[in-house]
Amino acid sequence: MPLDGHFDLVYEDAAGAWSNRSLEARELKLGPGRTLLGGIDGRRGGYRGFRVDRIRRLIDGATGERIETGILDRLLGRAEAQGRADALRIKRQAKARRRAASQPFAGVS
Repeated sequence: MPLDGHFDLVYEDAAGAWSNRSLEARELKLGPGRTLLGGIDGRRGGYRGFRVDRIRRLIDGATGERIETGILDRLLGRAEAQGRADALRIKRQAKARRRAASQPFAGVS
């Protein structure tokens, strides 16, 4: 599911090492047994996926909010809210295009 935003993460890798990451999020991938937060990793300069269950702290770049519990629920809620906002924007644009197409051209005789 699409997810946009900038997040700073404290991430624990498979070996138990913790690192700080800066991520321009692009998506939340829901799969059997694990969920990945995917995006452009500022530290490594490429697309990376981070297992949400290994994110120990998430700081929302837009609000500065620091989240240490319920990270998956927060990310799902944000992705769903962004999806609703995108759907509403698309619906409004389509309505405006239909309205403009049904109007006679001004100044044409």
